[in-house]
Amino acid sequence: MTDNVVPLFKDPDPGREQPTAPPVPPMAAVPEATAKPRPVRVFVRTGRAVVGAVKHERTRQAGRLTVRHGSYVIGGTRIVARRAWDGRTGARYERLLRAAEAAGNYEAAGEWEERLHRFREQRHKRRMDLLTAPEKLVKGAAYGAGGSIGVLIAIGIALAIANKDVTDVVTPLMALVELIRLLVTLVTILWGPLVAIGPWLALAGVWAVGRQRGAAPQWALPATARTSDAGAPITPSIVVTALRDLGIATLRKAIKEMGDAGAAMLGPIRIAGCGVEVDVTLPSGVETAEIQGRRKKLAENLNRHGHEVFITIPEAARTIRLWIADSGALDEPIGPSPLVTDETISADYIKGKAPWGQDLRGDAAELSPYQRHLLITGKSNQGKTAAMRSLALWLALDRRVEFRIADLKGVGDWGMYDGIATVLIQGPTDEHVIEATEMVEAVVAEMERRIQAPPGTKFTPLICLVDEAQIAFMSPAVGDDKRPYGGTKATSRYFQAVRKIHNQGRAVDVLMWQGTQDPTNENLPKLVREGAHTRISLVLGTESQARMALGDNAVEGGAAPHMLRQGLDKGTVVVASDGIKIPVGQASITVRTHYIDTEAATVIAERAKALRDGVTTLHVIDSGEERDALADIFGVLGDAPRVLTADVLKRLSALSEKTYGTWTPGDLKQVLEEVGAGPYKSDGRMVVGRERVARALANRDGEGSTSAEA
Repeated sequence: MTDNVVPLFKDPDPGREQPTAPPVPPMAAVPEATAKPRPVRVFVRTGRAVVGAVKHERTRQAGRLTVRHGSYVIGGTRIVARRAWDGRTGARYERLLRAAEAAGNYEAAGEWEERLHRFREQRHKRRMDLLTAPEKLVKGAAYGAGGSIGVLIAIGIALAIANKDVTDVVTPLMALVELIRLLVTLVTILWGPLVAIGPWLALAGVWAVGRQRGAAPQWALPATARTSDAGAPITPSIVVTALRDLGIATLRKAIKEMGDAGAAMLGPIRIAGCGVEVDVTLPSGVETAEIQGRRKKLAENLNRHGHEVFITIPEAARTIRLWIADSGALDEPIGPSPLVTDETISADYIKGKAPWGQDLRGDAAELSPYQRHLLITGKSNQGKTAAMRSLALWLALDRRVEFRIADLKGVGDWGMYDGIATVLIQGPTDEHVIEATEMVEAVVAEMERRIQAPPGTKFTPLICLVDEAQIAFMSPAVGDDKRPYGGTKATSRYFQAVRKIHNQGRAVDVLMWQGTQDPTNENLPKLVREGAHTRISLVLGTESQARMALGDNAVEGGAAPHMLRQGLDKGTVVVASDGIKIPVGQASITVRTHYIDTEAATVIAERAKALRDGVTTLHVIDSGEERDALADIFGVLGDAPRVLTADVLKRLSALSEKTYGTWTPGDLKQVLEEVGAGPYKSDGRMVVGRERVARALANRDGEGSTSAEA
């Protein structure tokens, strides 16, 4: 490389020895990636500097400021121009006319067309009046000028006479001329500044309009003025935009044709509890099922979570009803149950309704159990037992109602009914399933006895309640007669007993209440779930399960328990029943039930026990063949000093249907009179005295007990 060095000046002594240049390291020693030509390095540094300047916070602030105020001016100009155009033309009427046609509301379309026709007629009349306006203006000006001059001359004459000076006749005219001159002078002085300032005033005006209407994009606004759309109040424009962006081509096209009049498809937005409610009339060609199938996307378009939007089908055709919760409102608990707060509350099986919770509108949700079989289902640990127990606690405050309960979970959720229910079975084993089945079969026998009673006989209500009924249906237990206790076939004892109660029980006030988990055809047969009059569902996993729980009509009408949130919507149920008030046109209603914990439930149960005459609760179904009738009578009397003979028979029947199910008041009287403890009248009604039976039992001789063969 030294041979290629070219001197830049002439050497004065060419003969002397030239100095040797210092050795240069070979290029191979320098990495190629770092050996950039100088122009490239300059370009890279310049680019980095430019990028840094662009990304600097001050640059961003300046950019946002420019975009923000520019958007205010542009948006304000557009808004003012639109207002002026709408005011001078029939554009507004045309938009509303197109919206009505797109929505298929031809009656409203005809009305808007008539209004447009009247507007055009009136505008034509005004324009025709303008053709004769110059002539009228000239005549008016001439008449006005002549009259004004005459008035001024009359004033001048009056002044001349008063002042005795003839020159005062023209003084008013000269004053008018002076005024005109002064006005011209003022206009001449102010015209220039007004012309200069006018455009800026107009610019400030449109800027103010744009700022007021929020014409700038959110990212361009200052941090203190930025607002999140999440939880924003629901307005017609938000609802229309959400529907437009659902991805339904027909709906999007119809809304696009409506233009700014898209809100014509909406009814009034009404406050409904912790949210708002609005009816939407869908355009022709859009099915309500299409909207229901996109509920989650609609909720997101409305800046809500999926569980905060409910879609139901009202009475009007081609209409959906949207209930949109205030953001986060459904995560707040509702108040305590009236059963807890009001110790004086009472129950009436026939005419009363249980205070169960609140609907989404915040109104009290009350359920009537009168002659209605009940089924409640849902996923595990979502409040199923608590929801059913709160209904049973209210009903227990009616002393006429008898309960026979089988809790196949067996963890004590129904333990407070010891002393209220005549039968209480608690446990999850096959032995408990056998006892529960025999309990239901005993209820069937009682139902058949009531059916065969003389016409007009009145019966007290009997509630046969089985919690965790899926355990009974899935049980592999088989009886001595080779008939299975569980299963869904015609040979299943539990299945057949439930079906018999469903078929005939309500006519004699014998009702079947069941609670079950995760409904399937195996653990909740179709005939059983369709036999319930009141069908209730908590959160479920799939739409098919929702159809099993509530029926096809309810789901097609908007019921969506599968859209509830597991763990977060505990106690929230969807109800399909004629025993609860449901808005006209809907097939179901969503209720947030009051939660009553075990401690509070025990307190309420004690109030129910105080209304009853010492009910003896049977915990094991005794299927033995021989019984001591006198001892059984003493046992069912409990602690009450006297019990009505009808109640004694009912308790004996619950104790052993096989032995006492066919007993009449005459049979009871015969057994008691044989030992000197016969029934007697108290307050005009036949009763059995506990003291008499106890004395007879103590004095009974040792030859053998009075027995009854099954």
